[in-house]
Amino acid sequence: MLATLIVLGSLSASCAVSGADVKMTGSTTVLPIAQAAAEELADKYEIEVSGGGSSVGIAALLDGTTDIGDHSRPIKGSEYKRAVKNGVYPFTFHIANDAVAVVVNLSNPITNLTLEQLKDIYTGKITNWKEVGGKDLPITMVSRDSSSGTFETWEKLVMEKAPVASSSIFTSSNADVAYAVSSNPNAIGYVGLAYVTPQLKALDVNGKKATLEAAINYTYPIARPLFMSTNGFPSPGPVLDVILFILSDTGQRLVQEVGYAPIRQLP
Repeated sequence: MLATLIVLGSLSASCAVSGADVKMTGSTTVLPIAQAAAEELADKYEIEVSGGGSSVGIAALLDGTTDIGDHSRPIKGSEYKRAVKNGVYPFTFHIANDAVAVVVNLSNPITNLTLEQLKDIYTGKITNWKEVGGKDLPITMVSRDSSSGTFETWEKLVMEKAPVASSSIFTSSNADVAYAVSSNPNAIGYVGLAYVTPQLKALDVNGKKATLEAAINYTYPIARPLFMSTNGFPSPGPVLDVILFILSDTGQRLVQEVGYAPIRQLP
């Protein structure tokens, strides 16, 4: 699902890649932060926000079609090489912390899974909930697709590079995962912390809860940083203003309000 928000402000200056003052593209995990910042700054700037996944955001930055690439995984070496070839020199800002929550349907009695059990479920080795202490029901695996930074985090920290079973349902956004799991009593999925709603049950992983505190101190096994990148350090203007706002105490409180952990302890 490609989520898009355009917030109209009072300035009419246009950026190089869009009629908006600032264009932000990429990770659906980072999307709630980008949307909240756009709404807060709507009286100053016209900000266009879209999702699509981390790889989409990084590619847009490298192609010069966005001002800010949002991503939930680091930029790869191959992407840096492509960037330099295109005359783009990514400057990355650490803007928040996240705990990738393992979620199941509210009807599921399971409360905890280990990393090994999660890997076995997503490779197809474990196929029934009774194998992990649940009901005698088949497991439906819901996953992000390969353009997702969340998928790559899962692939690295849970799967240890083992392939996700082709029988999984692959989706293009956190919201799609959340919907699929909330509407299927047999389903399991994984989402950014901001997408854990009352319609979902978040499981402990290795006995650790997916909380803001666990995301800050990395005690949760699937914790990670979240990023925004620009083409070089921004010159004074709308793009720099957006980044500095998100990094400010006010912006970091907004990060917390949408469901993620700030990058530092706030006063």
